[in-house]
Amino acid sequence: MSGYEALASSYDGLMADGDYRRRADFLERQFRKSRVPVRSVLDLACGTGTIACLLAERGYRVTATDGSEEMLTQAAAKAAGLEEPPLFLHQAMPRLRLLQPVDAAVSTLDSLNYLTRTRDLRETFRRVCRWLRPGGLFIFDVNTPCKLRRMDGEMYMDETEESFCVWRTFFSERAKICTYQVDLFRLRPDGAWERDFEEHRERAWEAEELRLYLAEAGFTEVSITGDLSLRPPAADEDRWIVRCVRKLE
Repeated sequence: MSGYEALASSYDGLMADGDYRRRADFLERQFRKSRVPVRSVLDLACGTGTIACLLAERGYRVTATDGSEEMLTQAAAKAAGLEEPPLFLHQAMPRLRLLQPVDAAVSTLDSLNYLTRTRDLRETFRRVCRWLRPGGLFIFDVNTPCKLRRMDGEMYMDETEESFCVWRTFFSERAKICTYQVDLFRLRPDGAWERDFEEHRERAWEAEELRLYLAEAGFTEVSITGDLSLRPPAADEDRWIVRCVRKLE
């Protein structure tokens, strides 16, 4: 099994340390600096919709896309009580197609690392640029090559009262891809444990590649900083924040 078919229902519990509110706060601070007033936002690869819902709660009109129907099911349930919930669309990143342009676009928690082919990353950047208003801000984060290389041969465990997850990671220097093999055990209502297996792959994108493909797509003012920071990234940084602006026409 690949993707998030099994992991979707347990994702939020296992990712409780994602610190989503701090990320939403950071994004909102950047929106306030945008030369284009930010009222509408695209959340690209929104997962279970936590960031999308936090931004919607703060008054932004949010369109949220994801390639996993299971993750979107969790997101829609989470948003059900909101006065103005996000519009959720089932779309792969390189196939992005919105109903109308947005003032800003975001993508969080290494979603773009899941694009392992150069052509898919370049097409995704082109699509985001196409649906972003001129002068609009695009902010995303990626796991750094340093982090993904460091994960080679590691094993991680996460658990909640109803789930237990084991992650085994392997990095291929030739392909620049980190493979996550995930064993997920979930407690069933009858007290027995159910086991699922998923495999995830993340590409280690170099800063020079990101800058090049963003410029090709029509973005300018590209900056890469440390996680949730405006400082230059450390040599051993785990996550980069990338900010750029669609060129004015």
